[in-house]
Amino acid sequence: MKILQLGKFYPIRGGVEKVMWDLTWGLAERGIPCDMLCAYMKTDPVDPEHQTFCRETETGRVIEFGPENRVICVPASSKKAKTMLSKPMVSWLRKHAAEYDIIHVHHPDPMAALALFLSGYKGRVILHWHSDILSQKMLLFFYQPLQAWLIHRAERIIGTSPVYLRESRDLQRAQRKVVCVPIGIVPVVYDYRAVEEIRASMPGKKLVFALGRLVPYKDFATLVEAAKYLSDDYRVLIGGYGPLKDALQQQIYENGLQEKVRLLGYLETWDVPNWFGACDVFVLSSDRRTEAFGVVQIEAMSCGKPIVATLIPHSGVSWVNENGMSGLNVRPHDYQGLAAAIAQICDDPDIYLQFSAGAMERFETLFTAREMIDKIIKIYENKM
Repeated sequence: MKILQLGKFYPIRGGVEKVMWDLTWGLAERGIPCDMLCAYMKTDPVDPEHQTFCRETETGRVIEFGPENRVICVPASSKKAKTMLSKPMVSWLRKHAAEYDIIHVHHPDPMAALALFLSGYKGRVILHWHSDILSQKMLLFFYQPLQAWLIHRAERIIGTSPVYLRESRDLQRAQRKVVCVPIGIVPVVYDYRAVEEIRASMPGKKLVFALGRLVPYKDFATLVEAAKYLSDDYRVLIGGYGPLKDALQQQIYENGLQEKVRLLGYLETWDVPNWFGACDVFVLSSDRRTEAFGVVQIEAMSCGKPIVATLIPHSGVSWVNENGMSGLNVRPHDYQGLAAAIAQICDDPDIYLQFSAGAMERFETLFTAREMIDKIIKIYENKM
């Protein structure tokens, strides 16, 4: 088999791109030829860890990490509605599509779907349904016919949780095609000395960590509000950047929480694991099903950290964090409930150890990269 993972962006920042990258890398380790085609803005940097393997070509950038495994980055002219606009993606795929036995397209990405439609590709198509298009209503209006074609064209549709597959209105007529493959990752590895330094900077405190872009659906405002109901033994640490930074900082000042809540800003890729390692509990406070899975939850679980997440209707978030096993789930916007759940886990050592062990067990059972890649290969081989 020769596989093409199709869609999304470079550099690797979001969950969808990370899944594509991990699949490309994981299949390479199994000796299965696999490329990844994505778009980039010419102003975007090459990640430092990829510079040794990256070369500039006439058509863009190529990152090679094996004789038959490449990340092919074609330039985009602009980015609209969270979608790269890239004519070179269409022309590259028209030229090379026939080289692949399977094209594994990752949704939502209208540009990737359009490139596939225009490529004339006659082979097998696997559709990875990471999320419905929810916030871009105008985009969906124009994209709907192409999305319907893509659903019809795909022989199998992979979803990341049984809840999302069952609840997605777009997939109701395609249930015979769907199969659940939870996202899997390599366990997070942190630097013990860096973790000790973080904890030593806040001695004796219980550290609550959250990570994500500072955008409305992450609802970090509720987490900041919840800090008012936690004792002074707690420190709430929010990593990430985004348009709501100033509003969140203002909320912190207005409530006198400067000593209890910190916005950490953008965290470098190499530094993120250290904050997972240092925290006592991880919180996902998102309030809508734009948060379809929450990869950050399984990153924290891989470190044995209990989770407090939200019961988002029709989302897989509360399925990932099994209530009573890996942590607790509370209603969105319930800042008092959020604080109570954090305290329930952290204030009782026996309960904490129970949830910590449950988080690690759930990760190792469902969310390892090995498990994800095993299942994807079975789908490619028509065995699942």
